[in-house]
Amino acid sequence: MKTTPILIAGLVLGAFAVGGVSVVAVTHDLTAERIAEGERAAMIAKLQAILPAGSIENDPLLDRIEVHAPDLLGAEATQVYRVRKGGEGVAVILNPVVPNGYAGPIRLLVAVMKDGTLGGVRVLAHHETPGLGDRIEERRPYKWDDSGKPLFWVLDFAGKSLREPPPDQWAVKRDGGAFDQFTGATITPRSVVKAVKNTLLFVQEQGDALYALPPLASAPPRRAS
Repeated sequence: MKTTPILIAGLVLGAFAVGGVSVVAVTHDLTAERIAEGERAAMIAKLQAILPAGSIENDPLLDRIEVHAPDLLGAEATQVYRVRKGGEGVAVILNPVVPNGYAGPIRLLVAVMKDGTLGGVRVLAHHETPGLGDRIEERRPYKWDDSGKPLFWVLDFAGKSLREPPPDQWAVKRDGGAFDQFTGATITPRSVVKAVKNTLLFVQEQGDALYALPPLASAPPRRAS
């Protein structure tokens, strides 16, 4: 007789638990697609930001491959998004990792046009010191010109290549190169410049093979030769 209230309480708690799980499951199903679409739109916007306007006619998120070149790209596996217009490859966008930032790895997004010039470079994630190394971000000016206009260090990569400046100038000015460094934070820009140069070297070595490999959407990852 005394066990009846306990049994009822257990059944009620069980019902609430089942109901709670059901609500969570339904909410997840209803929001997962919306979240995925939001993440997709955000990524497309990032790709578009480092390419000339109107460059993308395909879907780079589907037309992507995975390459394995840790010595140059900083990670065991690196995503490569192919950008095409009129069916022809016009650019590749890679997400290399800078393994030796001042405060840890730095994740980049680097667009390389078919002619070997940089469409642009952006920082996706980092742990650099606020007020010093974080000036690699696109919204953090690293200095101001004579008119007081803010200058953004990472934006200076656009249009550069292994021809201009030449490979031996791909370093910060303190090391005899062509790129500015930050006062009190030379390690961060030095590491990023080297990583961008290595990305250009990788794309130059691979050439048209980066556009020819089948996309991950229809084939398993393949190692670039």
